[in-house]
Amino acid sequence: MTLSRRKFLQTGAATVAGLALGNTLLASTANNSGFAGSSDAFRSLRPAPGARGFVSKAVEATIAEVKAKIKDPKLAWMFENCFPNTLDTTVTFKLLNGVPDTFVITGDIHAMWLRDSSAQVWPYLPLITKDSALKTMINGLIRRQAACVCIDPYANAFNNGPTGSEWEKDLTAMKPELHERKWEIDSLCYTVRLAYHYWKITGDTSAFDTTWQKATQLIYQTFVEQQRKTDKGPYNFQRLTERQLDTLSNDGWGNPVNPVGLIVSSFRPSDDATTFGFLIPSNLFAVVSLRQLAELYTTVVGNRDFAAKCTALALEVENAVVQYGITERPGYGKVYAFETDGFGNHLCMDDANVPSLLSLPYLGYGEASDPIYQNTRRLIWSHDNPYFFAGKAAEGIGGPHIGYDYIWPMSLIMRAMTSASDDEIRHCVKTLRDTDGGTGFMHESFHKDDASRFTRKWFAWANTLFGELLVKLVNSGKANLLPS
Repeated sequence: MTLSRRKFLQTGAATVAGLALGNTLLASTANNSGFAGSSDAFRSLRPAPGARGFVSKAVEATIAEVKAKIKDPKLAWMFENCFPNTLDTTVTFKLLNGVPDTFVITGDIHAMWLRDSSAQVWPYLPLITKDSALKTMINGLIRRQAACVCIDPYANAFNNGPTGSEWEKDLTAMKPELHERKWEIDSLCYTVRLAYHYWKITGDTSAFDTTWQKATQLIYQTFVEQQRKTDKGPYNFQRLTERQLDTLSNDGWGNPVNPVGLIVSSFRPSDDATTFGFLIPSNLFAVVSLRQLAELYTTVVGNRDFAAKCTALALEVENAVVQYGITERPGYGKVYAFETDGFGNHLCMDDANVPSLLSLPYLGYGEASDPIYQNTRRLIWSHDNPYFFAGKAAEGIGGPHIGYDYIWPMSLIMRAMTSASDDEIRHCVKTLRDTDGGTGFMHESFHKDDASRFTRKWFAWANTLFGELLVKLVNSGKANLLPS
């Protein structure tokens, strides 16, 4: 079954998601305040144990431990459904010639996004020292991602083999291994983030072989190419589509940019085209990734020359953000722009997808207390952000990928993840609990006035991210902030 991403989102993907989540999707009559009356209202919606894609003893132990500390029955039920959703439904693991190999689909689309797959397993990283099988599985994903980058560093999503895809007629350099070829800085950053933190936690360097080194050097090369200092670079993209943000202007090169040291991202993490090519949250994510690469190449690979190149590029991009990516807004002061073109034009908004401006501290850039970040945070969580919506069900950030009036749970999770306010965190968690549409899972988005109107019933990244938030609160001694 092959549907375009947009059509899939509009249908809610009920049929495929229902099959994938394993025969237990209940026809709920819940209201937003919780379930009442039915003795099995909170029966687990996980696939039967024998139908789960991957099983981790450490994850199962964490579910039991954290769930026991969540007093609200609906929230505990949602946590049990969501936290293991990536492992239960999206992971294919095998040994290939004795080497681990892992393919992670995004959920309702049977392809692996570099971004999503990294983010989906991210919350399990703290557990890999307790579970050798989980550690090996994530090692296999690092290796698979490196192989994917070597196939094409400009691609955002890959098939599990050279099978072709519905987008193979896109006007770009498609290959049968690619599901989609939208150039997004964050795709490459996420692969570095996963590998770096895996190494910091375990000390294991086995995945950093010649393929991984080739891939990471391609990442650096691609960043440099997309600074577009001498020419437009090798990447262009066009698609025959009715959606403006699914293709690039100017014969596939996008809008002009001034080569000031920033890196062009033709598309956002939402897979929507950028308006001004320098996407600031993704450029700052690249700064973090380049510094992580520099540390890896100094400590693990022993290539100080390449490490120095990564450090220099990180500094150049960061300085360019300071000079060109910060602007003044009345009532807010200095804020980060969402996008700029280096000619003095700025787009001031935020999109719920991560990296976002809201998520910068979560991704390791700067401190949440930084005044410019705080100014930006106030701006983007207000009606001065054109993609901030408030209604009867909730308030939060969406984006043009779905459009008017649809809030992404990811924005609420990121608000809680980056907040120092107990009241704010408590409000976000309660809102997340009350806007599941009675399904027991997170979704891509829901309508601001009616959470039963949502997109993507099976979206593993949002599910696992929600679980990560609850684990963080419980482990940091803040279980009292959870509804009860």
